[in-house]
Amino acid sequence: MQTKSDIAVLKFEEGYNCAQAVLYSFCDVLCLEKDAALMMATGFGAGMGRKQEVCGALSGGIIAIGKRYGRSEGQDKTKTEETYGKVREFISRFESKNGSRLCRELLNGCDLDTAEGRRLYRDNGLFDKTCKNCVRTAAEILEAIL
Repeated sequence: MQTKSDIAVLKFEEGYNCAQAVLYSFCDVLCLEKDAALMMATGFGAGMGRKQEVCGALSGGIIAIGKRYGRSEGQDKTKTEETYGKVREFISRFESKNGSRLCRELLNGCDLDTAEGRRLYRDNGLFDKTCKNCVRTAAEILEAIL
């Protein structure tokens, strides 16, 4: 049986971004339609549209946490606090394993918004060395939290 992290890595290897891959791997437990998940998470890849802010694997996980624990219309604010706590735990555990939560730091300053930066990303094997690991660890941590 495939783990959630195996599914996330496979989706990432198929060409979906880090946020999409992580969120997709939890669609079954979140009762979330797969195409909707892929569409919702599209803009969060590469640290939000290649801005290299918060790692997309984290963003996908945060969407999943919101889907599971978030506050919906008419609910008490305690749901917000519960969700924030789980998000903080998720980020903290991710940072502890990977050294940062920021895409640009995880990629050692490689600028994905330029052709040169994307070439360096490919030439230095950062997909396999860094990003795939971030997707895997985000899914593993998320599975424990959910």
